[in-house]
Amino acid sequence: MKKSKQTHMNPNWAQLQQKLNLNSSKASRTLNDFEEDMPKSILGKRKERIDDDDDDCEINPLHPVNDDASLTDAVAMDCEMVGVGNGNKSALGRVTLVNKWGNVIYDEFVRPMERVVDFRTRISGIRPRDLRKAKDFCTAQKKVAELIKGRILVGHALSNDLKALLLSHPKKDIRDTSEYQPFLKSSSRVALRHLAAEHLGAKIQSGEHCPIDDARAAMLLYQRNRKEWEKSLKDNFRTKPNKKKRKKKTDTKE
Repeated sequence: MKKSKQTHMNPNWAQLQQKLNLNSSKASRTLNDFEEDMPKSILGKRKERIDDDDDDCEINPLHPVNDDASLTDAVAMDCEMVGVGNGNKSALGRVTLVNKWGNVIYDEFVRPMERVVDFRTRISGIRPRDLRKAKDFCTAQKKVAELIKGRILVGHALSNDLKALLLSHPKKDIRDTSEYQPFLKSSSRVALRHLAAEHLGAKIQSGEHCPIDDARAAMLLYQRNRKEWEKSLKDNFRTKPNKKKRKKKTDTKE
């Protein structure tokens, strides 16, 4: 038999191979140590962080509990104004109505009959582009009149909104959060944003006003106090006829 030739490795290659084997062994040990120090799952840790964020997330109290956009016995309205004339005169720029659950039943930008000189964007949130294809005033006015007819109308400082719409509404059907006695402080009216923060834990009107949020806030304030509110109105209605009767008797005696 032929003896297999013994191959002699170049000393330089042998030294290099030895170094590579040594480095490979060190890298393997380092990787194992790193894996022991790391959490079992990096993705798991990230998921936990997301869950923590979800726990801190606050639920918006103004968000409707359902998506029913039907017309209900009570509706809330809020309007945003723009400046016309010399800028100090207010005109309707947007009108929004929500039902008793806070779902929008009407929300339209409105083109005033007079030329707009101040869009009041910082508060109204209305921009020139919003009024380019807006509803004309008469169309919006007619639609709102149809929607609120025969219904309880909820809002904040509703006299301003009705004035801008050139509409009226029976006093017995108006529920104005700016005039409800328990909401007053020292007989003074309280801003809607303060009522929303105090009674609902909701933040509104921190920048540009959103009429949807404002209408929802007014409606929720009414709904949470509806029982007491309606009772106080009935009590007032009962006392007024008695006062009239007493006055008639006094006039007769005289």
